Amino acid sequence: MKNRLKVLRAEHSYTQEDLAEIIGVSRQTINAIEKEKFDPSLPTAFRISKLFKLPIETIFYFEET
Repeated sequence: MKNRLKVLRAEHSYTQEDLAEIIGVSRQTINAIEKEKFDPSLPTAFRISKLFKLPIETIFYFEET
């Protein structure tokens, strides 16, 4: 799954550690999501969506390869 998490995080001046602490996951989880090696759980995706005040599908999206 593709995502805009790194861009959104930078726009809000959050480090990976900052974002991880705010949404209750590890920094490694944020790193893996940003590198598209890991898809977030639904609760994590909802917390990210709520934090950035954007619909989930604006942050995370599927592209067929």
